[in-house]
Amino acid sequence: MTATATHYAALFSATQQASYALGALAPAATDALLRELAATVRAETPFLLAENARDLARMPAADPRHDRLRLTAERLAGIAADLENVAALPSPLGQTLSDETLPNGLHLSKIRVPLGVVGIIYEARPNVTFDSLALCLKTGNACLLKGGSDAAYSNAAALAVAGPVLERHGLPRAVATLLPPDRAATEALLGAVGFVDVVIPRGSQGMIDYVRQHAKVPVIETGAGVVHTYFDASGDLAKGAAIIANAKTRRVSVCNSLDCLLIHASRLADLPALAAPLAAAGVEIFADAPALGALAGHYPAALLAPANEAHFGTEFLALRMAIKTVPDLAGALAHIARHGSRHSEAIISETPAHIDTFLQRVDAAAVYANASTAFTDGAQFGLGAEIGISTQKLHARGPMGLEELTSYKWLVRGDGQVRLG
Repeated sequence: MTATATHYAALFSATQQASYALGALAPAATDALLRELAATVRAETPFLLAENARDLARMPAADPRHDRLRLTAERLAGIAADLENVAALPSPLGQTLSDETLPNGLHLSKIRVPLGVVGIIYEARPNVTFDSLALCLKTGNACLLKGGSDAAYSNAAALAVAGPVLERHGLPRAVATLLPPDRAATEALLGAVGFVDVVIPRGSQGMIDYVRQHAKVPVIETGAGVVHTYFDASGDLAKGAAIIANAKTRRVSVCNSLDCLLIHASRLADLPALAAPLAAAGVEIFADAPALGALAGHYPAALLAPANEAHFGTEFLALRMAIKTVPDLAGALAHIARHGSRHSEAIISETPAHIDTFLQRVDAAAVYANASTAFTDGAQFGLGAEIGISTQKLHARGPMGLEELTSYKWLVRGDGQVRLG
């Protein structure tokens, strides 16, 4: 074993051993820890912002990741509130999922238990450090955090703030281990068979693909968000304009932001009104020929360009979006099936049958009717926080909160039963 492999094996073993210590922590003690951590985040806001500024100084402001990387006093207040929200949620650990007695007298119960050691690989998102720590602690999991080099100072600052809080509550710092922000750490984590129970990647599609292709440990994918909203023939114009603007402009760098508006051909005359809030926000639009014709003279020329096939299926993560004209609901469904990423999709319609068909037919983790896709978020779904939004179908799908960070085991109680035959 090389020196590097030995080093990582020691780190992973320490985190695995620390995961056992979590089992002795009562739920009330975990909640007290999270509340103290929230108070510490508030108290250490100047330090956290200063370290984040060191990261921001290394990234051009025009980079789409810049907004994800940036911390503000308001965002740190939100992180502290999320820590308190997680503390206030009931613990899923020990929850009985089924309970029965077999004819032979064996009593079977199935209960929720921690996954064990969770590895999280993420890019320029320092909030993920706190979210992961909170959710893992609440579910009795130790975590191995592999942040990107873009957020190296911010992530190290988060662990520097959290470490003393962990120790004051009797936990080793190894329950949350921050790995170096380099490729060697990623490769070691993906190959940590026997130490890591699951790895969760959060970031670009390229990074997620790399993890899936190279991991020797189980992976829960949190895929990129190529998000559509379909404006149906019966769509309400006022609702539509507000929903589309919110989904696109609330925060452009997040995975639930709108990438492509699908519009029914019969409503092209309303497209200028639907797009007016987008123009005010400076959104660049790539439109197909019918939509381009409808917007010409009504939308700023500098922000309007013809779409090509590459624009459909692109996660823009910026003030850019595509528009595609479709002949009917079936056309919208076909476009989403071809270009969507199974993340979040929406319909704006006043026709109940169309809404029901859309909700039933679209294959995505979250499917909306007459609401903004911006709500695809663990906190918005009442989960307290999230460790990611899963776009796969095994184990977890959609925003992953506490329950999704647990497994289960069978408890079998008998009175001398033996199996015959």
